[in-house]
Amino acid sequence: NSRGVVAACSYEARKFGIHSAMPSSRAYRLCPDAIFVPTRFEAYREVSTKIHEIFWRYATEVEPLSLDEAYLDVSHNSEFEGSATHIAEAIKKDIQAETGLIASAGVSYNKFLAKLASDVDKPNGLYVIKPDQGPNFVAVLAIGKFHGVGPATEAKMHKLGIKTGADLKAWNAFDLAANFGKSGDYYYHIARGIDLRPVRSTRVRKSLGKETTFAEDISDIPTLVAHQNALAEKVFQHLDAKQLQAKTITLKVKYANFQQVTRSL
Repeated sequence: NSRGVVAACSYEARKFGIHSAMPSSRAYRLCPDAIFVPTRFEAYREVSTKIHEIFWRYATEVEPLSLDEAYLDVSHNSEFEGSATHIAEAIKKDIQAETGLIASAGVSYNKFLAKLASDVDKPNGLYVIKPDQGPNFVAVLAIGKFHGVGPATEAKMHKLGIKTGADLKAWNAFDLAANFGKSGDYYYHIARGIDLRPVRSTRVRKSLGKETTFAEDISDIPTLVAHQNALAEKVFQHLDAKQLQAKTITLKVKYANFQQVTRSL
């Protein structure tokens, strides 16, 4: 009966249909025998630091995606005769030896395909997509499996008849831009296995935000405004500390049925 969400779940739990970001109450209904444990973010950060130290042993650029995931550029590493596959194997061995954890790796010639490859053989996989395999791998992939295509975009693409990479490739750049705006160019290229984005260890922050989840529903407007102002104040303090100015302000609201809306000005 809490407002919690599933942060992560074991592969045994996933067999019941549980997945990350699912409301805990729904996960409990799907599997009443599931064991719920509280989060321990300090422990996760400590292990994350160790894993990233291992990444830097082998890569000249490391671009974090989350606590436990990153893009690595190993193209300048001469170890293992420059084989990215052997380097990935070494990283996996170091992670297990030093943290006790198993890791999955995806190896390819660009970020988009490496990310897809990393999801193929979890939880202990090492999958390689070679340059001559990239376009064909993308062609048969369900559009919902594309990194960067969320549920809303997937639904929109399905309505347009785009269900696989091959379907997406059949669209020209102009029509994709007309339907998906700036993302259209990205979709046009990844449908062909092309992703020219470099791995960057430092990225310019594009946004700052603060949010909270209430233990109980709140429908009283003055109370909501008070909470909103408190959150906004924290954002402004963060902006001030980083000597940044904001151009757009966005409000995100999640309703009792977990439907979410955003409004920007």
